Amino acid sequence: MGDSGGKSGSKQGAKGAGARLVATALCGASILAALAGLAGCRDAAGPPPCMPPAYSVTPAEARPGDRVTVSAQDATCDARYGADAKVQVTVRDAAGINILEELAPMTDDGGFTFVFTVPAGMAAGEAGVTAYPYALDWCDDTGVNNRAASGPETLIRVSCAERLVPLVILAG
Repeated sequence: MGDSGGKSGSKQGAKGAGARLVATALCGASILAALAGLAGCRDAAGPPPCMPPAYSVTPAEARPGDRVTVSAQDATCDARYGADAKVQVTVRDAAGINILEELAPMTDDGGFTFVFTVPAGMAAGEAGVTAYPYALDWCDDTGVNNRAASGPETLIRVSCAERLVPLVILAG
């Protein structure tokens, strides 16, 4: 009984060690998969990310009634926004309230020029301008053109670093 108990214990000990080894391997694989997910989903062998091109606001200071231009050159990557692409331009006043929100035509590669007149009642102070490709979700690190579905809005941009270019509104 002592011998068979010892052998049986050894077999169960070996089985237990094997189960622990498999569990450890599965746990390790899960951790690696999670880390890979955190690193991004972009195919390393694919083209580099193609994010929207940087835009500028000129002049940097304006008075109510002045004309301001928001523009971007075409991206140097293959953006493929499409023939009917649009950019959404938003102007926020110093209190963070959207004063203007309009769509303008954009090229397939993201270039655009949008001109607006500073509204007469816009308060003096540091305002800001954002310009993003319309109906796209850019809250990832892949640079892939993630077109949002048409119809009712189902995507809400969250936890994205929003680029806000300053526009100083001078007293009229």
